[in-house]
Amino acid sequence: MLNEFVARVLALMLGYAYPAFECFKMMEVGQASIGQLHFWCQYWVIVAILTVFERFFDVFVSWLPLYDETKIAFFIYLWHPKTKGTSWVYAAFLRPLVVQHEPDIEEKLRRFRAKSADLLMFYIKNFTDQGKSMFLELLHMVVSQPNGSSSSTPQPPATPEPSAPPHPITITRSANRPSTSESGFPSEFTGVAADELHLNPEVEKALRASRVNLPRFRHHNRKT
Repeated sequence: MLNEFVARVLALMLGYAYPAFECFKMMEVGQASIGQLHFWCQYWVIVAILTVFERFFDVFVSWLPLYDETKIAFFIYLWHPKTKGTSWVYAAFLRPLVVQHEPDIEEKLRRFRAKSADLLMFYIKNFTDQGKSMFLELLHMVVSQPNGSSSSTPQPPATPEPSAPPHPITITRSANRPSTSESGFPSEFTGVAADELHLNPEVEKALRASRVNLPRFRHHNRKT
């Protein structure tokens, strides 16, 4: 059994491509006989009807064994010079069936041909509306985008440059305060107002503890 893809390719080549090329050569020569034109017209009528029925009944018959091989063999049987089965299939099956239902087929095709212009205009209008809508959406997307790729890409926040750590004790002198104290301690710790000291929290805590213990230290020195 042939692979499904290979079978379809062979059916297209042997059932459509090769007969179409033979018809092309016959038309280009310009001296084709009436019998050849009649033969190829019969062939394409058979293939067209077979294709229409295949679209409706393929789901029911495609599972049959050797279905693709049978279809390829039937195409070859129709146009091969030794068999030329087109004439026999057309005269024995197709022509009696079409002649019997020709008035009904002609009436339905005439109605369909009358509505084909409206159907064509409907598809053209639908295609135009959809194309206009897609164009407006695309234009809106292009306009809504920011100018330049740099503005659309978020930039990482700038990292501040590292600076020297602040000194634990920052002291501001006042013009009205003496620079030294009687106890001999540096004036930065004794002669500066509380609102003039800007201390690190840990240093400020240690300094307060030293101030609390300062009277005890002075009393102990006087006794000794």
